Amino acid sequence: MYVCVCNAVTDREIRAAADLGARTLDDLKVSLGVGTCCGRCTDCARGVLASAAGALPACAGGDD
Repeated sequence: MYVCVCNAVTDREIRAAADLGARTLDDLKVSLGVGTCCGRCTDCARGVLASAAGALPACAGGDD
């Protein structure tokens, strides 16, 4: 599912970034551009990142 429409970033890409060491939204901003335009995706992106780390469920609509 697309998390950041502005930069066409999917939940799979966020999970892959987490596997490579991304731990914060700032990490996702640098590596994928998440949240750098309109910012509407930041809550969902944080949720996907936390889910990838095993902390919280991802936002609704994921492809799990």
